[in-house]
Amino acid sequence: MPEKHITFEKTDFIPMEGCGEDGQVKLLGVAHSPFVVRVRIALALKGIHYDFIEEDIYNNTSELLLQSNPVQKKIPVLIHNGKPICESMIIVQYIEEAWGSKAPFLMPKDPYDRAIARFWAAFVDDKLTQSIWGVFMGEGEEQVKAVEESVANLLVLEEALSGKAYFGGDEIGLVDIALGGLLVGVQMIQKVTHTVLIDTQKMPLLSAWAHKFCKADGMKEVLPDPAKLFELLSERRAKLTSPPAAN
Repeated sequence: MPEKHITFEKTDFIPMEGCGEDGQVKLLGVAHSPFVVRVRIALALKGIHYDFIEEDIYNNTSELLLQSNPVQKKIPVLIHNGKPICESMIIVQYIEEAWGSKAPFLMPKDPYDRAIARFWAAFVDDKLTQSIWGVFMGEGEEQVKAVEESVANLLVLEEALSGKAYFGGDEIGLVDIALGGLLVGVQMIQKVTHTVLIDTQKMPLLSAWAHKFCKADGMKEVLPDPAKLFELLSERRAKLTSPPAAN
């Protein structure tokens, strides 16, 4: 593995209760990444003290990240007492298991209910995330198809939310975190691409959930800044849709 310099753009110290019993917790990531946001939401809800180390993934991946996730070389990575855990939803479930005595509980106690929560979290990753990415990346008919798929997937989630404040019931749970990590990104992709994905008329429950989720305790500190994310996504979208430069 080639040697690289460790470059951290920013290290945030997140003061929370229970520092002593939490052990040493570090999170490697980028503040605007929806997958990193998921982990930060879980840590915030549990009140877990951690050091956030922001990676320069576009220009100079740190040696710490390469050592912590040598297979994928991707963020997020949670390091707990020197041991790295990778993949956002695996990390969220690890947080629930490692700090299982800390409320709120991110997963149901009943094994069947846990399986259902995992099913819907996988639906968000396998279906929704892919279709929304297609909206951002696509043009013309390809984008129209991606919008249709995204709306269909969101309507499925609208139905799954029926009769509940959150997907987890009365409190934020695993599925809420899976979808909530994407929420600001979805809202900004709508603006950048001039599309409508979460329609307040067609999806009143999901729209109300989104508002409630963003206002929940601790979310303001960990959700991406909409204006900054809009600027970043606008720049990327412009590069994707710009014609290739002439030789």
